[in-house]
Amino acid sequence: MALNTPLSIDLNCDLGESFGAYRIGNDEEILPYVSSANIACGFHGGDPSVMRKTVRLVLQQQVALGAHPGLPDLAGFGRREMAVSPAEAFDMVAYQVGALWAFIQAEGGRLHHVKPHGALYNMAAVNKELAAAVAEAVYKVFPEAILYGLAGSELVRAGERLGLQTANEVFADRTYQQNGTLTSRRRPDALIQDHGQAVQQVVRMVREGKVLSQQGTDVAIQADTICIHGDGPHALAFAKHIREVLTAEGIQVQARHS
Repeated sequence: MALNTPLSIDLNCDLGESFGAYRIGNDEEILPYVSSANIACGFHGGDPSVMRKTVRLVLQQQVALGAHPGLPDLAGFGRREMAVSPAEAFDMVAYQVGALWAFIQAEGGRLHHVKPHGALYNMAAVNKELAAAVAEAVYKVFPEAILYGLAGSELVRAGERLGLQTANEVFADRTYQQNGTLTSRRRPDALIQDHGQAVQQVVRMVREGKVLSQQGTDVAIQADTICIHGDGPHALAFAKHIREVLTAEGIQVQARHS
């Protein structure tokens, strides 16, 4: 990324993860601070009514609409690995993207991107066969969509091979390993709790294309879109803070063109 040109970045957030009587996240409050939204499709979170409501909220804020398909593990919030085959992964993604696309169509919107959730995302980042299945599902259901994947991952490479537009995603509040993967959530050092440290990491990834790993070495990274999470206790405050800092740094927040 050339450092002498105006910088811009997409700021995405996982939304629509409430279901039934359970409310998760701060969807309506966070939307004004992000440029794209990843909407849960009913497997790890969300339900039909929440999907429709969230699509309407996102359209009202003129934020880019994305599908956020996950593993069928509501109790584990889609964050536990499952021994799924590539064929099963294809079916899961096609099913969920199709469901959200139907609600987007019903509300007069347009599907902008697809970003797998949780364990499915992490598995597809390193497993070439799973990555190919996920990318193929997106390509066959909605080939105009941008495929969001972990920066430098097998998922991004699979999308590129099919001719999909891709976005290399980085994380504001997660720590990294020296191979470019995210630190497992099972480890106590997986999350960055300090807002200042998280924002500093983001600015460096955008401006320098580098992130400091937990092993103390710099890792080259491409930042096309930044993920912030909407379900933490301080999620809203962090969304406001990171948007303010990016603006102060002269980095424009906007969705990628598809």
